[in-house]
Amino acid sequence: MSRRFVIEAVLVAVYGELMAPSRPVEYLIPYSTILELYEMKDSPEPVMPDADDDAHVKGKIGELIAFFDDSFNKKKLERALAAPWRPSPPLPINENVTFTVINAIDNAQYGESFDPIETEVVLTSLREKAPILTDQLELMEKIIQAEVPVQVYDVYDFEFAVEDGITADDLMKP
Repeated sequence: MSRRFVIEAVLVAVYGELMAPSRPVEYLIPYSTILELYEMKDSPEPVMPDADDDAHVKGKIGELIAFFDDSFNKKKLERALAAPWRPSPPLPINENVTFTVINAIDNAQYGESFDPIETEVVLTSLREKAPILTDQLELMEKIIQAEVPVQVYDVYDFEFAVEDGITADDLMKP
């Protein structure tokens, strides 16, 4: 059984270890975070503080964009974009990683506390009953302060989350 995580698309470009988990993983990616990749790739603003790291990550972002722009994958994405909250068919990356793109819609439910992307990540987590994987401490703090009933893992705890983390069934328990 694979572990499922809600994640922003850029994180799989920044953290290469996310593409080589010890167990099967399905990443649920809100579509708007894929659109952000195009902005990041062409922006003069660095993604990473170190110039070499930034060039490497922007190259990985380009590879990820090319993956999503591939005609076969693009057709799968178009199916998801046909209706709000529709997931795409699975997009296999390797033997242990699959992407599922979710046509998440920001409904302003958490608009006061979270920006639109954060809201889509949180709502996707709630709808899919899957924990969030992030590197944003500020987002984790907002989730805790707003008492949003989701599980969130720091990207640096990824192996723990994959091996010993909770499952969707755990989230359903009272």
